[in-house]
Amino acid sequence: MNGWTARTIDIDLTAMTVRTPPLDRELALSFLGGRGLNSKILFDRVPPGIDPLAPENVYCIAPGPLSGTILGMTSRMEVSTLSPYSGILGDGNAGERFASVMKHARADQIIITGRAKAPCYLLVTPDSAELLDARDLWGKDTWQTTDLLLARHGSKASVACIGQAGENLVRFASTIVDKYASAARGSGAVLGSKNLKAVVVLGDHRVTLADPETFKELAKLDREYFAKDEFQRNVASRYGSHHGVVNWRPGFRNYGKYLEPEEIPRQLRPEAWKEFETGRTGCGNCPVRCKNVYEIPSGARKGEHGEALEYESIFCMGTNCGVTDPVAIMEMSNLGDIYGLDVIPLGNAMALAKDLFARGILTRERTGGLDLSWDNVADQVELVHLTALREGFGNLLAEGMLSMAKIIGPAALLYCYHVKGLSRGPYPAGLFALAHATSTRGADHLRGRSWAYGENDPDLYPKLQASGAMHADMDDPVEAIILSERVCTLADSVGRCKGAVNSWANALPLAWKEPLFGGLARLLTAATGEAFDEEGLIRAADRIYTLEKAFNARQGITRVHDAIPLNPDLFGPEDMKREKARHNAMLDRYYARQGQDPVTGIPTRERMVELGLAAEAARLHGEGPYPEWTGPTLWPQEKYPHGGQRA
Repeated sequence: MNGWTARTIDIDLTAMTVRTPPLDRELALSFLGGRGLNSKILFDRVPPGIDPLAPENVYCIAPGPLSGTILGMTSRMEVSTLSPYSGILGDGNAGERFASVMKHARADQIIITGRAKAPCYLLVTPDSAELLDARDLWGKDTWQTTDLLLARHGSKASVACIGQAGENLVRFASTIVDKYASAARGSGAVLGSKNLKAVVVLGDHRVTLADPETFKELAKLDREYFAKDEFQRNVASRYGSHHGVVNWRPGFRNYGKYLEPEEIPRQLRPEAWKEFETGRTGCGNCPVRCKNVYEIPSGARKGEHGEALEYESIFCMGTNCGVTDPVAIMEMSNLGDIYGLDVIPLGNAMALAKDLFARGILTRERTGGLDLSWDNVADQVELVHLTALREGFGNLLAEGMLSMAKIIGPAALLYCYHVKGLSRGPYPAGLFALAHATSTRGADHLRGRSWAYGENDPDLYPKLQASGAMHADMDDPVEAIILSERVCTLADSVGRCKGAVNSWANALPLAWKEPLFGGLARLLTAATGEAFDEEGLIRAADRIYTLEKAFNARQGITRVHDAIPLNPDLFGPEDMKREKARHNAMLDRYYARQGQDPVTGIPTRERMVELGLAAEAARLHGEGPYPEWTGPTLWPQEKYPHGGQRA
């Protein structure tokens, strides 16, 4: 096969067996790669209602058919599992080098199930895949683990691993890729539950292309766009996602408000972060290089370097927790990478805890003596350590925002702004709320809304509108969400980065030249030799997204969970009733357009058959009804592993 490597790696850790079956051509054409292939495997292999930390859960890694080629920004891999954080589909998209090196190791997908009796790690090369002893690595953080494995297997290898947070089954532990990239939604806890410390890929296999000359020409055009576009050169390349600090209205004090540009403290503005910057870097073959490299100038971690301090770290662990000290934010970001923690749910859980402390719902007696006042930075940094090690109050925070609130009680749930366990904050009915509600992994900014109105494409977006590529009324949230859901799905499935500032040009190669999906279709055709076109790509995106909806339905998700969280301090009972009615009217139109039942929100049998999912439709509609989702299966607090080396 061209584009794909035609090999998958299938691991059963309970039996300690490794199989390397070929990638099925029809499966690849239907689901492309990355997120698409992973979502298909999860639907096929994950039974409804299992404990995400049980051996039966499945953990998948997949790059895309464009990964490992000369096309820029294709160093993205998808890590997918039944999330122990949300209890539904959980996938994380990570950069660095792993996706490209995995293709060079001749693997289109790695599928892992079962539980090993002792710690181990997986090594994949073009000629073999083997499980190796990791007892000497267990207990080490992600930076230590990565360094040791690179010393063992060579600097050309790429490493995805867990730290103490994954070993301690922190519900939002991440798989950390090459030290600084995070595959989120609890994948690290799943690896910890399986006693798998790391996956190492290494190889020099060359991805073959069906039409290398055409592919080279198209890749050159794509790269030239980013070299010439003023926004990409002067904003994305210079500031990366720091651009969002003054443009994306970050939350403040558990979303008590959203900060306007003039309210952002000067020390957190994009130019201020340059004070700590020692260089710029990027993933694999990226022409934009959106990531900063920085050095912490003072404090407990003085002199320590970090990479890719994102908007999410500044917002979730900073302003949303009431913290405006850049040094503390850098410290917590590094600790997230070192321990293997996803900074978004970590920050959201800390923000909720600080909000509850301010309201008197949490007291020092419950927090183990921690002072969680908004302005107490030191105790918040300490809480990062305690969470990763599941010690003291950190053991409760490690359950994640929703589960922590449920354990604390009904008063806490009032201020827990989530959709299906994940949070992007409370919004009135409209574009943001609808995108978060319909996302297949819970409230999310990279599933369907990120660039819906082109705010990150000041030059390109008007051209796309004029060309007719956009729906006639892109002010309609329903049409905007559906279009951007398709774009996100395809980007995640072919291995393309959505960009530091999430733009149409990043996610859809050549969108400026052949709007909207034509350029991607030409690239895939040149890479694989298969006949791709715009209509087929739209069907593939809808097929993948519908299958993800079906997967969640088997975990108990229905229309009632596509909800709109609202801040009770800002909305009275009548206001909430009005906003929910507006939201439900949009959901009605969304379901009608997407072929989902208006009562249950579940994909209809007819729609699934139309998309080539007849067998999946028979399972979904033949097995139910399913128990209603209430969050992931939780363990008694004393049953979790805890402790370990403090970073």
